[in-house]
Amino acid sequence: MKMKKFLKTIFIVAILIYVSTIFIDQQKSLAAYKNEQKVLEDKIQQQKEYKEELLTTKENLSSPEYIEEIARDKLDMYLPNERVYIDVAK
Repeated sequence: MKMKKFLKTIFIVAILIYVSTIFIDQQKSLAAYKNEQKVLEDKIQQQKEYKEELLTTKENLSSPEYIEEIARDKLDMYLPNERVYIDVAK
């Protein structure tokens, strides 16, 4: 009778240890998934901001101000009779 009770106690302790181990492993996995979710949400937010920037650029593509800005910044083009000052300190 004592042997049955002893085996039953060992069995219950083994099950409790097994369940505890599984619970701890699941908590670690859950924490990793939450971190991954945060990283992905940050990437989504960055892409949404980039999309808004592209939409704004798309809306301004045909405006004279945007065309003039691109011509000045990227192509070094200027209006006729416009004075251009070059900073030699740069």
